Amino acid sequence: MNKLMLFGGIVIFILITGAVLAPLIAPYDPTDINIEKALVAPSVRHILGTDQLGRDIFSRMVYGTRISLTIGFVAVGIAAVIGVALGSIAGYFGGRVDSVIMRFVDIMLCFPSFFLILAVVAIIGPGIYNIMIVIGLTSWMGMARLIRAEILSLKERDYVAAAKVLGAGSSRIIIKHLIPNGIGPVLVSFVLGVAAAILVEAGLSFLGLGIQPPTPSWGNILMEGKATLGVAWWLILFPGLAILITVLAFNLLGEGLRDALNPKGSE
Repeated sequence: MNKLMLFGGIVIFILITGAVLAPLIAPYDPTDINIEKALVAPSVRHILGTDQLGRDIFSRMVYGTRISLTIGFVAVGIAAVIGVALGSIAGYFGGRVDSVIMRFVDIMLCFPSFFLILAVVAIIGPGIYNIMIVIGLTSWMGMARLIRAEILSLKERDYVAAAKVLGAGSSRIIIKHLIPNGIGPVLVSFVLGVAAAILVEAGLSFLGLGIQPPTPSWGNILMEGKATLGVAWWLILFPGLAILITVLAFNLLGEGLRDALNPKGSE
């Protein structure tokens, strides 16, 4: 197994475990305010320090992991459902159906995704559900293209012809035969997409359009820390490292899966 892929998988496993066990791991309530302990440097009692309201940064980081991973997986899950559905229909039926769907994909790709997300969130308002839905609805195009390319190749296989002879309908052929055999590239895209979604959420929260305080997220910890950068370096360093390591782990896992699923392409 690819060592970098293994490293990415271990890091992601640790993050997921930490998110699930956050109430047991976090030593303090992430929203508890204690002004007397404001901007305490990392110490034994507060291993990552405290913020300007005296809230424990380690506890906020642990709970922030829940937010980042939830948004990443749910948003990309929405994108995968839309992308796989439209891409499969386009690839299987071809002709005018394929042309209409792929022109719509081309139109969607014309818009810079982050600025589109930024504009929509600014209109409908911030919040975890809005962010997940908006990211999902604006990031499915790549998956649609990937699954369409796979379906175009797979639909000419003998087992598809046999299924047609046996009377299987189009929906059954797509769902039971084509998608399971062509899902590999989409799985890689899913893993890489989670990293991108986490970055988008962090960017939105940093700009004040993402997760709103006091709910902790890595992005809004960064946002709150920029005002005290000169005296509280830990408010920027630790959430920044968390975002870096998490995104790197998902990218390493995604690249490793790509090599594993397409060994000839990695030679």
